[in-house]
Amino acid sequence: MYKIAWLPGDGIGVEVMNATRLVLDALKFDAEYIRADIGWEYWRSEGEALPQRTLEILKSSQCALFGAITSKPKEEADAELDPSLRGKGLVYRSPIVRLRQMFNLYVNLRPCKAYRGNPLNYRDDIDLVVFRENTEGLYAGVEFHPLPDDVRRALEANSPAMRAFNDVGSSDIAFSARIITRRGAERIVRRAFEYAQKHGRKNVTLVEKPNVLRETSGLMTRVGRAVASDFPGIELWEANVDAIMMWLVKNPQQYGVIATSNLFGDVVSDLCAQLVGGLGFAASGNLGDKFAVFEPTHGSAPKHAGQNKANPLATILAAKMMLEWLGENKLAARIENAIAAVIAEGKARTYDMGGKNTTMEMAEAVAGKI
Repeated sequence: MYKIAWLPGDGIGVEVMNATRLVLDALKFDAEYIRADIGWEYWRSEGEALPQRTLEILKSSQCALFGAITSKPKEEADAELDPSLRGKGLVYRSPIVRLRQMFNLYVNLRPCKAYRGNPLNYRDDIDLVVFRENTEGLYAGVEFHPLPDDVRRALEANSPAMRAFNDVGSSDIAFSARIITRRGAERIVRRAFEYAQKHGRKNVTLVEKPNVLRETSGLMTRVGRAVASDFPGIELWEANVDAIMMWLVKNPQQYGVIATSNLFGDVVSDLCAQLVGGLGFAASGNLGDKFAVFEPTHGSAPKHAGQNKANPLATILAAKMMLEWLGENKLAARIENAIAAVIAEGKARTYDMGGKNTTMEMAEAVAGKI
């Protein structure tokens, strides 16, 4: 029996997770689901969106399935804290970002596949897989506001580009560091090439911006080329992040596996998701060497919470990815085949697909095919 950490979160997270459980139960998947607390309500009431008790559950599980959580900017997060917790130096930080770093989930795998019959498909022949570095880049969390004097002096001493800000006070400067390490670049590109090799893909596209971000994207590009030399049967394509956004709209069928850094991967994968129907079809896996967290890429959509109308297929596809990671490939294939059959049939469609079916009705349709 597998031990799965069950993280519904908040907003529509609870609804799409309940729908996914219906599908997993139809498979008779042998697992114990251990519910754990995560999300906005725990930040408001406890000052911690990722409680220690949840971390203990995660550490004793084989992997986790995660719904969605609400995240808000700093000022709003501070304002919504319980009054008894204010002024204690508590700082909100995205729990999913913390999980990625704490468990070293350095791969964010985002498949974006068009299923025939989906009225939202841009084209029916799109099958993209994005490998997004998950622990570094601009999401590393090295940020300052105001800019500390010692950090500013160090920047001024080492970068002539800081002269452009000589007339700006430190209190008016917000600073985020884009950190790319050779290790981080090497392992995300290598995982992309390994995937391409395993699944018979002919090329990997490295998406960066080395002509402007000369040091960080430059390192990523140099490392990517070195890794590519270990896979002579797979071609390395290189694209600037702005250009790939245009090319993916123009000729998405020409691309297959994409490797990139954290922020670029976040942006590119959302475009890829829209090409195959939107965030209601977009699943992702946060993968490490020994642990993984699977989730839909959509947010908590508070305005839709409680209406039982959200499309659960992204979360169900995340469960399919979880089964693959566990080695349960036959069960994973049954989920995907059931989803493909429901979409092709066209009888069950949620509001985003132009239909009127509820979250649970869509899940019941998939479970019925299983």
